[in-house]
Amino acid sequence: MSDKVQELRPKAADSEKITINLGYVDLGHVDLLVQEGFYSNRTDFIRTAIRNQLDRHNDAVKQSVARHQLDLGLRQYSRQDLETVRAAGETLHIQVLGLAVIAADVSPELARETIASIHVLGALQASPAVKAALSDRIR
Repeated sequence: MSDKVQELRPKAADSEKITINLGYVDLGHVDLLVQEGFYSNRTDFIRTAIRNQLDRHNDAVKQSVARHQLDLGLRQYSRQDLETVRAAGETLHIQVLGLAVIAADVSPELARETIASIHVLGALQASPAVKAALSDRIR
């Protein structure tokens, strides 16, 4: 055995799993396109369809992001970030389109003291304890 064993940190997921219900005929059409080689699998078809719709509505999305003052993409909140907010006597109103991450070392108490509201369109990653502490502030 080697003394140089390193524990690997689990990689944060860069996607979120969703489930959809699809009628049998639509599903058959998807399977036919996969079978004919247009797409590698059902997931490839669905991702492509979603991206096409997002591209189609790109201008409306941009306007909405600006109107709602959403941070776009990945936004991370570290313990140090929140301690700085607390020291300044301020609170955060988190608004993210994408992924919001509250660091694992953030205590539920610190989160409640510093985060006034959370609105995430996409996904929120935080410890179960922090999510529970902020449950009345998450919409």
